[in-house]
Amino acid sequence: MRLSLFLFVCFITLQSSYGQQQKLPFQPLDVFELEWASDPQISPDGKQIVYKRNGFDIMNDKADGNLWIINSDGTSHRKLTSREVSESQASWSPTGDRIVFASSTEEGSEIYMYWTQTGQIAKISQLPKSPSTLTWSPDGKWIAFNMFVSQKPPVIAKLPEKPKGAKWAEPARITDRLKHEADGSGYMEPGFTHVFIIPADGGTPRQLTTDNYNHGGSLSFSPNGKDIYFSANRFEDWQYRFRNSEVYKVNIDTKQITQLTTQDGPDHSPTVSPDGKTIAYLGYEDRVQDHQNTVLRLMNADGSNKRIISSDFDNSVSNITWDAHGKGLYFMYDEKGNSKIGYITTSGKISKLADNVGGTTIGRPYASGSYSVSQNGTLVYTQSRPEYPAELAVVENKKDARLITNLNSDVLAYRELGQTEEVWYKSTFDGRDIQGWIVKPPFYDASKKYPLLVENHGGPILNYGDRFTAEIQLFAAAGYVVFYPNPRGSTSYGEEFGNLLKNNYPGQDYNDVMDGVDYLVEKRIVDNDKLYVTGGSAGGIMTTWMIGNNNRFKAAAVVKPVINWISKTLVADNYYGYAHTRYEGQPWENFETYWKFSPISLVGNIETPTMVMVGMNDLRTPPSEAKQLYHALKLRKIETVLVEIPDAAHGIANKPSNLISKVAHILAWFEKYQ
Repeated sequence: MRLSLFLFVCFITLQSSYGQQQKLPFQPLDVFELEWASDPQISPDGKQIVYKRNGFDIMNDKADGNLWIINSDGTSHRKLTSREVSESQASWSPTGDRIVFASSTEEGSEIYMYWTQTGQIAKISQLPKSPSTLTWSPDGKWIAFNMFVSQKPPVIAKLPEKPKGAKWAEPARITDRLKHEADGSGYMEPGFTHVFIIPADGGTPRQLTTDNYNHGGSLSFSPNGKDIYFSANRFEDWQYRFRNSEVYKVNIDTKQITQLTTQDGPDHSPTVSPDGKTIAYLGYEDRVQDHQNTVLRLMNADGSNKRIISSDFDNSVSNITWDAHGKGLYFMYDEKGNSKIGYITTSGKISKLADNVGGTTIGRPYASGSYSVSQNGTLVYTQSRPEYPAELAVVENKKDARLITNLNSDVLAYRELGQTEEVWYKSTFDGRDIQGWIVKPPFYDASKKYPLLVENHGGPILNYGDRFTAEIQLFAAAGYVVFYPNPRGSTSYGEEFGNLLKNNYPGQDYNDVMDGVDYLVEKRIVDNDKLYVTGGSAGGIMTTWMIGNNNRFKAAAVVKPVINWISKTLVADNYYGYAHTRYEGQPWENFETYWKFSPISLVGNIETPTMVMVGMNDLRTPPSEAKQLYHALKLRKIETVLVEIPDAAHGIANKPSNLISKVAHILAWFEKYQ
C-alpha cells in the first residue's frame, strides 16, 4: 500500500514537472514540419482569399505548395482543389467568378482555370515552356503571360555524322552570350522571354512581342484591353546595358510596340490607373552606385508628363497597386529591418498601413512577403514575427491587422523558441546608430553569461530583421546568444547608409559588427572568451574579414564566400556586373584595389580555427573561392576543414536537409572549441 502510494506521488510529481517543462527547444527535424503562406490574392469583393500554402516534402527534400482558399474573416479554410501537385500564381478574374493559376503536369507547367461557383477545373493551355505573371484582361476574356521561347545555339564547326550505334562524346556546348549561366539553374538555354495572350476559355496562345530581346516583368492591361504595358531592354547593346530597362506597350491587334520611357536605369513594373490615363512605374536614373532607392513615378498613358511622387521618401518602393479610384497606390517597403505596406497619394502623401510583412524565407530573417488589396480596400498580406513564419493577416477599414491563419500551431505550440530582442548601439567609427537583433537561448537565465554566435547577413546590400528564422533558432537552441546586425551597406536605412560601401567593401561595416560584439560584452550578456562567428555569401566575406583583422573568435564558419575579388569577378555567373559599382574599373585595370579588398590579402593574419563551406554547384561564389581560403589555411597549418555540399547552388539551404546539415556542421565545429 505504501509502495503504491509512493509510486502514485512520484507519478504526479513527474507529471507536474513535465507540465512545467513540456516545451522543447526548436529541433532540426521541426524544419520539415513548418508551413508558410505566400502570394495571397483577395477577391474583388474582399470576401475570399486564395493563397499558396507551402511546406517541405520530407521524402523528396524540397519545398512545395498547393492553393488554399479562406474567407477574409478566417472561416471556411480549405484546399482549393483535390490535386496533389504544385500550384501557384493564382489570380482572381475581374468579376471574381474564376481563378486562373499555373500548375505542374507530367509535360510541364500549364495554365488552369477554376470556377468559383461549381468548383470545376480545366486546363486551358498546352505550352512548350512554363508561363509566368498570369494577368487578366479587364473584360475577363484573355490571360496575358510571359514565356521563354527557345532558340538554337550557335554553330562554329560542322562535324561528320557519327556511325549508327556509335558512342561518341556529347557535342561541344557553344555560347556567344554575355550572360550564359545562372546560379541555381546552370547553363542557360538560348532564347528570349516574350509576352503572350491566350483566351480565358482556352485555346491557342498568341505571341505579341518579337525580336531578340527579353520582355517581361509585371504585365498591365489598358482599361479597354487593347494594350499591354511591360518592361524590356530593347537596345542594340542590351547585353552591356544590363542595368537598363524601359517601359513599353504593345497593341494586341497590331503587335506594334511603343517605347514610353528613356532614362538610363531600370524602369519597370508599369501599372495602369483605373481610368487608363496614368501609368505608375518603378525605377531610378542609374548613377552607378552600390545602392540606389527605387522610386515611384507617374506618367501619362502616352509617356508624357513624367514625375516622381516618392522623392521625399528615403526607402525603396516595391510591389505597387492602384487603389480602385485611382487616387493613389499601395506599395511595400523596408524600414529599419521591418517590411511594411504603405499607401501614397498621387500628390505624394504617404501613410503606413501594416508592419511585419514577410516570413516566406524560412532559413534566415531576410525581407520577403507580398500582399493583395480588394476593390473596397480590404488588405491581405503575409505576416511574420520571430515566433512564426508567414501567416495571413487582414486589414479592414484601416484597423489593426488581424491574423486569420495559424498554420504551425501543431509544431510551434510545443516548442520554446529563443526570444528575439532589438538592440541599437553607436558606431565607434563615425557615431552612427547601428541596429541589430539578439536571439537568446530558450529558457534563458539572465544570471549566466552565454557564448556569442555572430551571424553576418549576405548581400551586402540586403537587410535582416525581426522575422522568423529557422537557422538562427537552431543556433539559439544549441545554447548560444545569436547576434545578427545590419551594418552600413544594409538596406532599409536610407540610400546614403546603403551606399556607404561604394568602392569601400569590406570597409567600416567591419567596425559596425565588432562594435555590436563589444556592446553585448559590455552589457554582460555574452562571454568575451566564447565568441564565434559565421555568415554566408557577403556574410562569409565579413566572417573572413573579421578573423583576418582580429583573433578574438574561438572558431569561425565561413560559408560560400568571396575570397579573391580578382578571380571571383571573372568567374561568377554575374561577372559582368561588378565594375564601377563595387570597385572602379575591371580587375586588370584596378588590380591594387581589387586585391586590397580581397579577404585572401589577410589570410596571413588568420589564427582562428575555420570551417569553410560551399555548394558544389555554386555559380555565384564558386567553389574555387572557398578552396582558396581552405588551401591557404592548410598551407599555414591553421586548423581548418572544407565542407562541400553536393548538388547545392548558392542557396545551400534551399533543400531542407541541407539547411539542417549546414547548421549541424557549424555547431559541431564550434563545439570542438568550447
